[in-house]
Amino acid sequence: MYKTSIHRRSLLKAGGALVVASLSAPSILRAQTKEIVIGGPAGAAKYFTESVFPLLKQKLGVTVLYEGSNSATNLQKMQADSAAPKFSVVVMDDPIMIKAADGGLLMPISTSGVPNLGKLVAGAVHRDGMWANYQRPWAGIAYNTKSGAPKAWADMWDKARAGKIIIPSIQNTEGFWNLLIAAHLETGKPFAEAQYEIDAGFKKLKSLVPNLLNVYTNAPQAMNLLEQGEAQMIGGQFSAYTLTRKAEGAPVDLRIPAEGGFAMPSGIAKVKGGPAPELADAVIDAFLGTEIQAVLAAKAVVAPTNTDAAIPAGYPDPASLFAPDWAFVAKERGKWAERWTTELL
Repeated sequence: MYKTSIHRRSLLKAGGALVVASLSAPSILRAQTKEIVIGGPAGAAKYFTESVFPLLKQKLGVTVLYEGSNSATNLQKMQADSAAPKFSVVVMDDPIMIKAADGGLLMPISTSGVPNLGKLVAGAVHRDGMWANYQRPWAGIAYNTKSGAPKAWADMWDKARAGKIIIPSIQNTEGFWNLLIAAHLETGKPFAEAQYEIDAGFKKLKSLVPNLLNVYTNAPQAMNLLEQGEAQMIGGQFSAYTLTRKAEGAPVDLRIPAEGGFAMPSGIAKVKGGPAPELADAVIDAFLGTEIQAVLAAKAVVAPTNTDAAIPAGYPDPASLFAPDWAFVAKERGKWAERWTTELL
């Protein structure tokens, strides 16, 4: 996991690599603080640093200090620092954004400070601007191409895969997909109904334990095991992690199985009481703009949310991807985490 301590004059490390970009400022922001701390997913560190922060360099006069971790961990940091926030901007999944908003940790954004907020697709702006989706990855089964492509989610339960399957922890947002799939397989109900059949989901997941190599909280480490062939599949993995590695030559791919795939939520928000609030607005606006979204679509293999941005060919139809009741997930996930530890690990 990318763990660092944050200091206004220090460089942050992410998985051993410095995730820092020195950015040059337009005149409107030159008088402001020239550093900004962004909390976000560990798996995004590489393409943010290589492809997004250089674009910000052309627009904003800041040094971006990036704190990479999973959404739940960054929420804990925000809670601990609520009296004196270190993050100005946070990139997290929608279920965790719900908790952050309920906890009074976010500051709403509006078109007056973030003009691109008014250009997003329907459903991308939440709670009157409390946060917005800057991209739409999708989730399926990541697999090592040398071990063969799965056809269905049920393939993860195949006895021939003993000790070769990885799944994310329920602490990770993508961890819900396996619980949902397990409930679907156990009950035969469609996703919209199966998502509430949690007891059935845990029952089915218990039968997956003999096939598990690992349960991860750190997606890059899990991808390493997949690439090396120690694992054959990662259930519930998503496009932004898997297909970027495929593009770089890794022997991995992502399959949307026969039962269907899922829409991953990716939100960006302004931290309440965080440093440099006007600069935070400018950073968020850039993330919601077509230039950065076009780069993310190509580099991170995600669908853009700005209606002026083109959707690359070959991307799945967003309407075919299932989006669950994230409010239900956010409310119940703490209980599931306890069951996860006692019943599965």
